[in-house]
Amino acid sequence: MEMKSKLILGTAMLMVITTGCSKKEVEAEALTQYVDMRIGTGDHGHVFMGASVPFGMVQVGPTSVPQGWDWCSGYHESDSTVIGFSQTHLSGTGIGDLFDITLMPVIGEVTYSRGDSIEGSGLWSYADRSKEVSRPGYYRVPLTRYGIDAEMTATTRAGLHRFTFPASEEAAVVFDLQNGGSWDRPTETCIDSVSPTRVEGYRYSSGWARDQRVYFVAEFSKPMASLTRHGQDGMYGRVNFSTEKDEPIMVKVGISPTSIEGASKNLAQEIPGWDFEGVEQQALQQWEKALAKIKIQTPDEATKKKFYTALYHTMLQPFTFCDVDGMYRGADGEAHKAEGFTPYTVFSLWDTYRAAMPLYTLIESERYADFINTFLDIADQQGRLPVWHLWGNETNCMVGNPGVIAVGDAINKDIPGFDRQRALEAMTKTMADPGRGGRVRNEVGFIPSDSLRRSVATDEEYAIADACVASAARTLGNSQLADSFTVRSHSYRNYFDPSTGFMRGKLSNGSWRTPFDPGKSNHEVTDYCEGNAWQYIWLAPHDVEGLVELFGSRDALLAKLDSTFTVEYVAAEGSSPDISGCIGQYAHGNEPSHSTIYLYSMLGEPEKAAEHLRYVMDKLYTTEPAGLCGNEDAGQMSAWYVLSAIGLYQANPAEPVYWIGSPVIDRAEIAIPSGIFTVRVEGNSPEARAVKRATLNGAELTTPYLPHSSITPGGELVLYMK
Repeated sequence: MEMKSKLILGTAMLMVITTGCSKKEVEAEALTQYVDMRIGTGDHGHVFMGASVPFGMVQVGPTSVPQGWDWCSGYHESDSTVIGFSQTHLSGTGIGDLFDITLMPVIGEVTYSRGDSIEGSGLWSYADRSKEVSRPGYYRVPLTRYGIDAEMTATTRAGLHRFTFPASEEAAVVFDLQNGGSWDRPTETCIDSVSPTRVEGYRYSSGWARDQRVYFVAEFSKPMASLTRHGQDGMYGRVNFSTEKDEPIMVKVGISPTSIEGASKNLAQEIPGWDFEGVEQQALQQWEKALAKIKIQTPDEATKKKFYTALYHTMLQPFTFCDVDGMYRGADGEAHKAEGFTPYTVFSLWDTYRAAMPLYTLIESERYADFINTFLDIADQQGRLPVWHLWGNETNCMVGNPGVIAVGDAINKDIPGFDRQRALEAMTKTMADPGRGGRVRNEVGFIPSDSLRRSVATDEEYAIADACVASAARTLGNSQLADSFTVRSHSYRNYFDPSTGFMRGKLSNGSWRTPFDPGKSNHEVTDYCEGNAWQYIWLAPHDVEGLVELFGSRDALLAKLDSTFTVEYVAAEGSSPDISGCIGQYAHGNEPSHSTIYLYSMLGEPEKAAEHLRYVMDKLYTTEPAGLCGNEDAGQMSAWYVLSAIGLYQANPAEPVYWIGSPVIDRAEIAIPSGIFTVRVEGNSPEARAVKRATLNGAELTTPYLPHSSITPGGELVLYMK
C-alpha cells in the first residue's frame, strides 16, 4: 500500500501525520502552550511583554506612560496605559532604555506628547487588558480611547503591526521618535515619506547607551493620505488615512543598527509580503523549536508553566545585532561586516555569567561561539572585553570583568567556533586594564576601600575573573600564566575580618572601614554592590578551600552558612531594592546569592542544599505576574530556575562542572550538538528532595557533580532520590 505523508500546521507547531497501513500518528506536544508571558510583569520582574522571536533584534510591544523603575520593559501589570508600540525593548533590566521607533494608531486630533494621568492628554490610551492576548511571537490588545484593535508579530529584524480601525476620516498611525527609556533622550531624528506607502528615517539618542542609533523603514498596506510632522523638531510623524468600519491597516517595520539601506534589506528579506498569519505562525514555530531544546516530563502543570516560561525568558536576549548582510555597528562606532559569525548585543554579563551563559553553552553552543566572537571583536574595538554591552555601547554597568568569565568558560568547555588563543589574550589584556579599580588592584594586590566605591564587590568579582583566566590558561597548557592568575584570584581574602566573620572594606593604610554594619547596603556609601556583607561572604565559589581556611574549619564555615539563612534581613533606609526574595540574609532576587545554596553541596551537605533549593523553586518562582522575586536581569533569574529544575548548576564559573542539586522534574531531554543528553529522576516527590545516588550511562557516579565533557557526547544521567 502506498504510504502518504502530509504536513499539517497546527495551532502551535508543525506536526507530521503519516497515513497508510501502519496508521501511526507522530505528534509532538506544543511547548509554547506552557509559556505564560504575564509571569514577571508584576512586582519588580521588569520582563518584556510583546512579540519577538528567539534572540531577535526586534521586541515589538506596548510602552506605557510611566517611566518609573518597574516600567524598565515598558510594561507592568499594574498599569494599562499605552503611548505606543515600540520596536525595541529590554527584558528584566534594572534600568530602562531602547523603546525605539514607537508606533501609535490614533483617531482625530491628539496632543503630541507622552501624556500624563489626565484622560485624553498626549497620545496615550488605556488598553483593555481583559481582552489582551499574548503568546510567543504574537501580541494583541484593544485601545479603548480610539476603538482600535492592535496586533503585532515579529521576525528577527522586523515587526509587523495590524491595526483595525473604526470608520474615520481622521485615522492615523503616529511615529513617535521622541520617547525612549527613562534615561534615554533623542539627539537627532528623521522621518520622511519616500512613496505613498513607505516612510523611513532614524533615531539617534543618548542614555544608558550613550550613542544609540536605530534606522528604520516602514511599509504600509494602504497608501497614506499624507505625512505631517509635529512636536519639537518634528519628532512625531503622523501618517494619515481615511478608514471604513473594521478596516485593518498593516505596517511592517524593519530596523537596523547601521543604515536605512540596512533596514530596507532586512525588511525585504524577512517580511516580503503581507501574510500576517504566516509571519505569526513562523514566529511560533521558531519558539517551538527553541523551547524543544529541553523537553521535560512532570505531572505538575505549574512546574511546566514555570519551566517553559523561564526558558522563554532566557531567549529574549541577547539580541541579534547585524543586518541580513552581516553589517553591524561596532564598539568603536564604525560599521563592520561580520565574517563567519552573527554579532549580538544586550549582554548583562554581571548577571548572566552565573547561569544564563552556562545554560547557553549546553543548548546554544553554536550561538555561544557567536557571543564569544562578538566579545573578541568588542575587545579589539574598545580595548577590553565587554562588561554590559547595550546596542553596541559599553555601559560599564556593574562591577568586575564578567566578559572574562564568559570567555573563560567557553575555553574550558571546548566550545568550537572561535580562536581560543585570541580569546586568552583578550582575557589577560582585560584583566590588565587600569580602569574601574584595575590600576590600584594590580599595584597593591586588592582594591582599598578609600580608592573606589563598591571595592569589596568589585575585587571579589575580579578574583572570580582571575580564576577563570587561570583555568583557561591551564586548559590551553600555559601553566605559568595559570599559576600567576591563581594567586591573583585570592585577592578577596584581604577583606576577611576574622573578628566579625565578614568581608569588609579595608583602607589603604590596612585598617578596616568603620563603623561596620553587615546588614547595610546603601547604594552610595557601601563597599558592596546591590548587596550587603552577608551576601558577599560567599562570592568566592572558585576558592571554597580558601573560605574554609579563612573560617578555620569546614564546620565553622558551615555554621556561618547556616546563619545566613536564619538571621533576619531588615531593609534599612537607603537599602538596595535588589535585595529581595530573602530567606534570612540569602537574597535570591539578586545575583550575588545565586551560587550560595550550592556551597552546601560543595561542602558535602547536599541535603541542606536540597531543602533550600526546593523552597526557592516552589515559593520564590510562581505562575503569577509577581512570579519572580527580583528583576529578571536579562534571563539570569529564569536560567537559575531552568538549570536547578533539572538538577544541574555550574556553581563555580572557573570550573566546567555542574553540581547536582534537587530536580523538580521527572525527566529532561537536553538537545546538544551530538544528540540528546537525558536526566532521569527516580523516586521524585516533594518529600524526596535529596539525591542519594546517581548513575551516568549505567555506571555509578562517584562525584556530586557532572563535568561538562560528560554531557557533550550525549547519554543518560539517572538520579535516585531519597
